[in-house]
Amino acid sequence: MGVGVKNLQEAWEWYRKFFGMDVPIFEEEAEAKLMLPYTGGKPRMRHAVLAMNMQSGGGFEIWQYKGRQPKEVKSEILAGDLGIFACKMKVKNIGDALKNYKEKGAKLLGEPDKDPQGRNTFFIKDPYNNLFQFVEASDWFLNEKKVNGGAYGAVIGVSDIEKSLRVYSGILGYDKVLYDRSGVFNDFRNLPGGDHDFRRVLLRQSKPFRGAFSRLFGDSVIELISVKGRKPSKIYEGRYWGDPGFIHLCYDIKGMDQLKEHCLNEGHAFTVDSKENHDIKGFDMGEAAGHFAYIEDPDGTLIEFVETLKIPIIKKLGWYIDLSKRRPEKNLPAWIIKSLRYMKVKDKKDT
Repeated sequence: MGVGVKNLQEAWEWYRKFFGMDVPIFEEEAEAKLMLPYTGGKPRMRHAVLAMNMQSGGGFEIWQYKGRQPKEVKSEILAGDLGIFACKMKVKNIGDALKNYKEKGAKLLGEPDKDPQGRNTFFIKDPYNNLFQFVEASDWFLNEKKVNGGAYGAVIGVSDIEKSLRVYSGILGYDKVLYDRSGVFNDFRNLPGGDHDFRRVLLRQSKPFRGAFSRLFGDSVIELISVKGRKPSKIYEGRYWGDPGFIHLCYDIKGMDQLKEHCLNEGHAFTVDSKENHDIKGFDMGEAAGHFAYIEDPDGTLIEFVETLKIPIIKKLGWYIDLSKRRPEKNLPAWIIKSLRYMKVKDKKDT
């Protein structure tokens, strides 16, 4: 999950404290030269860190502009507005998670309630007005005695669910419908704009993820929501990629050239391609290297694909893994992935 913030170090400290996102895969200040369609046509300096929770789940790419004042959204984001409305987070036990966040002083939006599947869920808002939904999951990589793992997916506002399925099912592979319900929902009632009628479709992949880090990432879901009775706003209307909020979904992939052709055939061509746009080398952050590309869903929500070629395992020892010659479906050995723990950032309160 890409998260634009005004102060990276402050936000990352909060995400470490509340969400355990304490293992940095890379951190760098550099110029974002390839995202010109989304940065006002100019290269922009930025500071970014990719942080993981080693229990399981996706990471946070925390992103801050340097030399430009980030632009906040003009008005409160409402459920059904077009774009990433909330980040789903995986927890072991919903009751334990709720107790943990209350004790830490998180801003809860109401008490737990049943989602359309009949499972308890709740939302919190971080200090930067980003919403996070907590749902129970059963797939875990490590036990670090944290109540939660990392990102488990997203709630995405769309204008037309059928059109959006061409991206989220046809390209990303979330082809299994867990529910497709319409109405007013109790678990949304405490959210901004959550008292409207919605159509909600929860998707997951029918086939498990494969790849070097699939053991760590685990499963994920995408929930598409479409609001009825009001015209939704675009969350990033008049703002740049990287401005505060959820800026994109990111997927680790293998076979960028084949994916490019597939996306083109599905009617969603790459809008940014690091192998063609200005720099054939893709990206090299010193600590990680590879290729990246972006597509848009029908409402302009950005989806990033990253084909990682090199990744640090223990930076202090200069130990990096070359992924370019590995079979794409093959998992890295668990002991190698576990070694990422040695990069963990420990705050003063940590033991």
